[in-house]
Amino acid sequence: MMKFVILGFDGPEGEARRKIHRPAHLARLEPLDAQGRVVLAGPLTDKAGSLIVIEADSFEEAQRFAQEDPYVRFGVFERVEVHPFMQVFPKAALPS
Repeated sequence: MMKFVILGFDGPEGEARRKIHRPAHLARLEPLDAQGRVVLAGPLTDKAGSLIVIEADSFEEAQRFAQEDPYVRFGVFERVEVHPFMQVFPKAALPS
């Protein structure tokens, strides 16, 4: 498994749409979280968007996961970026 950062940048109606689609967005993350594949996730407090770090088998899997998110499908995010990520800290969270 590799780690990927998903950056979702809110569109002009992002804040209003976020309230509507948040339950579906969180439900989409639940199965990955139950598998221990969500490293961290949450909204940026300056209201620019959200940061999600997940574990996936490939860039394509991470990209697909991002594109199928309700926040993407229903226009909360106007732009999404997916980047491969190498975690350095905290060391306790790294595999031995």
